[in-house]
Amino acid sequence: MTGREEIEAGRRTWATTLEQAKQEFRAQTAAAYPVEGPWDGLAYWDPLPAARELSRSIYGQHELDVGVGRWKDRSRINVPGPFYAGVTDDGLNGPYYLPELVLLSDLRHECVFRQPANLREVAALILIAGGEPFGGYACDGDQHWTPESVRQWWADRAFVRDWIAAELADAGSDNEPEALHAYAAYLDDGLEDHLRGYLFWLIEGREPRIGERLPNV
Repeated sequence: MTGREEIEAGRRTWATTLEQAKQEFRAQTAAAYPVEGPWDGLAYWDPLPAARELSRSIYGQHELDVGVGRWKDRSRINVPGPFYAGVTDDGLNGPYYLPELVLLSDLRHECVFRQPANLREVAALILIAGGEPFGGYACDGDQHWTPESVRQWWADRAFVRDWIAAELADAGSDNEPEALHAYAAYLDDGLEDHLRGYLFWLIEGREPRIGERLPNV
């Protein structure tokens, strides 16, 4: 076997190992945490109480602490909500293991492009954040977002579309095309409803009841 063949064989072995780890991660979270529950049908479900309980059960933490990410370091690609990422490493654990929620942003840091909407997604994000070498995630977004800033983010969302288009056109992008297309589809259908529910949460301080009138974004 030549040196080049050995390198290629090593790459294939590493890719296989990563894929096995990914499938094990997804199988473990699927087996342990449900997607159906009291959050079903709600315009907005506060994931933080579940995140606190998961932090206690997974890490033995008495206080919710997913990292030391700083608000000022986050990318605008992060969607409004409690979870976001500041400075992370470039290992791409989040985008690889949890592409339903996480991408690599324009700042080359991980970002949350969809807030967790059920217990399984909260658990997966807690695990991803707990394994981030720089501790770059945070969950204090509710303390920073205001109704005005959420509405401004939505009004300026064209920058997200432009970024997605640029990433899709870049053959060297570290983001999976399927995840980028998922974010684009979420912008078209789903994110506005989520933000209306989140606005209600910020304004009223509680989850909206099913069928309750929501503010416009």
